[in-house]
Amino acid sequence: MRDLAGLPTTDGRTVQPHRLLRSDNLQDLTPHDIQVLVQDHEVTDIVDLRTDVELRITGPGPLRQVESITHHHHSLFPDDKEIDARDALVLPWHKSAEPVEPARHEDAQAGHYLGYLVRRPDSVAAALDVIATSAGATVVHCAAGKDRTGTISAMALSVAGVPREEIVADYVASTERAERIVRRLIGLPGYADTLRDVPITAHHSRPETITRVLDAIDADYGSVAGWLRSVGWTDLQLDRLRAKLVD
Repeated sequence: MRDLAGLPTTDGRTVQPHRLLRSDNLQDLTPHDIQVLVQDHEVTDIVDLRTDVELRITGPGPLRQVESITHHHHSLFPDDKEIDARDALVLPWHKSAEPVEPARHEDAQAGHYLGYLVRRPDSVAAALDVIATSAGATVVHCAAGKDRTGTISAMALSVAGVPREEIVADYVASTERAERIVRRLIGLPGYADTLRDVPITAHHSRPETITRVLDAIDADYGSVAGWLRSVGWTDLQLDRLRAKLVD
């Protein structure tokens, strides 16, 4: 888990502390971890990007017991049909997960990320709205904290005016903890069969992946803000997200 505070913006400001944190699975938080999140980071909201099946397999997690925290479930994959646990995890390296536009996006992983915007624009917009409107800090997380979380984080930072190179650097930073996160996920119900035989390099955050995602959004909508306008966001909502992050 990391606070995205300190990232610069193009107009000379910085992302403020205790506004947006990104994380992997929150199942292993200790009582001390929870105390730090609530008291030091002032966390009031959790955005959980996992599927319904992932939630059923892994259980509610310790933060569900904290009355001061509001939980928001916004899966970035369709949950409108019966699918087994393995397919529900549909991580980008899984053979059952096909890129949305493989011909257009030579990077299959970038195609998956863009698929979130195609298949679940409601969840993408809702996750960003939680960040904008939360009373305190928001933690955005999925399973590994890289793909789904990385996409939402990159979009939020883009709206806030963080330069592209800084957004890419934040995305790539997840590689440092990839092996440790994957080892922990393998120990949780439902993830072992999907992850056990995958090389660790498949979990690395490559700069070209998030670059291609943001380039594609810019090409089609002008910017992440343009995409949000296309799904109904107003200028007031965009301003609220910027103000929340950079103050």
